[in-house]
Amino acid sequence: MAVRDTDVEMQGSALAGRRIVLGVTGGIAAVDTVRLARELRRQGADITVIMTAAAQRIITPLAVRWATQGEVITDWDGDMEALNTADAVLVVPTTRDTLASYLHGLQNGPLLMALSVARSRGTPVMMVPSMHIDLANDPVTGELVDRARAHGIRVLWGEEAEGKRKTPAHETIVATFCHLLNAAKPNRKSIVITLGATRSAIDDVRFVQNYSSGTTGFAVANDLYRHGHDVTCVAGITTAEQPEWLPLVIRAPEPQAMLAELKALSNDTIDAWIHAAAVLDYVVAAPAKGKIASQQGGLDVNLAESEKHIMALKETCANAVRIGFKLESGIKQKDLIYRATAQIEKAGMTAVIANRLEDLEDSTKPRGYLVDAYGSHFILEDESKMCEAIRTFIER
Repeated sequence: MAVRDTDVEMQGSALAGRRIVLGVTGGIAAVDTVRLARELRRQGADITVIMTAAAQRIITPLAVRWATQGEVITDWDGDMEALNTADAVLVVPTTRDTLASYLHGLQNGPLLMALSVARSRGTPVMMVPSMHIDLANDPVTGELVDRARAHGIRVLWGEEAEGKRKTPAHETIVATFCHLLNAAKPNRKSIVITLGATRSAIDDVRFVQNYSSGTTGFAVANDLYRHGHDVTCVAGITTAEQPEWLPLVIRAPEPQAMLAELKALSNDTIDAWIHAAAVLDYVVAAPAKGKIASQQGGLDVNLAESEKHIMALKETCANAVRIGFKLESGIKQKDLIYRATAQIEKAGMTAVIANRLEDLEDSTKPRGYLVDAYGSHFILEDESKMCEAIRTFIER
């Protein structure tokens, strides 16, 4: 099927079926509206845009209509029906004038009407200011932001750069907005995810390490965060890009340090644990102090068996959902499922994502198999199906 230039590639379902009012005001950051709108659509959003008169001097309604494939309201004669059915309102960029007008109940345009309707109905609202640093640092601006937050509005500031408080990247805005909207849904959970590789020191400059980029763990964390869950990551060594919107990523590169962090977190109420980290099965028994001299011939390194994290947390986390990952090689699929089932029984897991090393680089093979406590297994065709399956276990 031919792909039109207005189409987007779906990258998630966090906004599927949601009707979003996107407000665009007269900040120069309005030039990024096309990218932002298409990113919202990649998460399934149905968008109605309201542009202020000032915004229309920066970007044309025609460009915005192309990006959203939805209604673009530019004045009072637009179709205002969307205000009655909106699931959330996102205002990017938000000028100080818009913020002050909203807080003082002014109605000098359709966007302020939309914000007033949202306030009366308790509809989630997120505002993303963009302004010169002197204006951002004005105490009056701070007071306006504090008052907006007191009204329940999520205000998302970007970093300071080139004398401005710029808007964050459109991916960050949409991820944060997804979380805001979905966090209000029932059955949201507190989740800990381990990810990445771990290492063990040989001396002060050398170490042994297994391989894991952290891609899978970050993908799972990103999906759960966008769907409104409270996510904490405990990460080892990673080469995959860390999503900047994840609220808490604790770095623990050594197996024992990672386990210590997990035990500390277990003192809180954690509803689900996802063990995606590649934890060393063997660690250096006695690391040398300083640097072992080179050119001394062969070097013998004594390895000792490392403590299994899922076993160490078995009793502490017995009442939580626990999902592990199991990688094997050189075995048949039925044996892979058998070993995953055995791990579930031994460690008290809820489910295990199992795969074979030789299948990881083969695009014709599934991403893995989800095995539950009953021995049933389900094929996970790709990463998105894996994330969806994990989320289903957690939310049910």
